[in-house]
Amino acid sequence: MPTFLLISRHSPEHCPLFNEEKRKVNLAALGRVGEWSKRFGVKMVGAWSVPNEHLNLMVIEAPSLVAFQKSMMDPTIMAMTSSETTEIKVALNLEEISRR
Repeated sequence: MPTFLLISRHSPEHCPLFNEEKRKVNLAALGRVGEWSKRFGVKMVGAWSVPNEHLNLMVIEAPSLVAFQKSMMDPTIMAMTSSETTEIKVALNLEEISRR
């Protein structure tokens, strides 16, 4: 199953710690992770934040690139990421690399 790394940044004025509107949008999206996972067949492996850098990291497994792309087009996810700059990288674990 492909693994995707999402590396996103937001500006201080869009920080959910200080921006009430952004906090509501993010909490709504995070509250739907289970539903989102089932709908698109994806799995959020983990999520981390570096608050003082306004940096967020997510690791998501998906059955395919198409499934991942569709999951990211979900309106709730798009609302959460609309004020962020996001990099998406496909990652291989050590087992996959050693097989190659």
